[in-house]
Amino acid sequence: MRLLTHNMLSSNIKGVTNGFPLKIEVEKVVEKQVEINHDFLRNIFPKIDWKAFSDAARTMGYVELPEQAPDPSVLESDLDFLT
Repeated sequence: MRLLTHNMLSSNIKGVTNGFPLKIEVEKVVEKQVEINHDFLRNIFPKIDWKAFSDAARTMGYVELPEQAPDPSVLESDLDFLT
């Protein structure tokens, strides 16, 4: 979830020309098991900047994500992709 939040943030510091995406410097990764809200993920998916999202995930050690964003129809047919 925090990667999704990170994907929506940008720097608004005066003089910054391109404040997106913010750089992540990992000190510690904590994974928590949560119940997946498939409807939320389907709704947020079109708003995600996939390159920024996948780069941030790789920075944190998650290399399973594809380089290119999957077709949104995959969200309807492949529940394993959402998990």
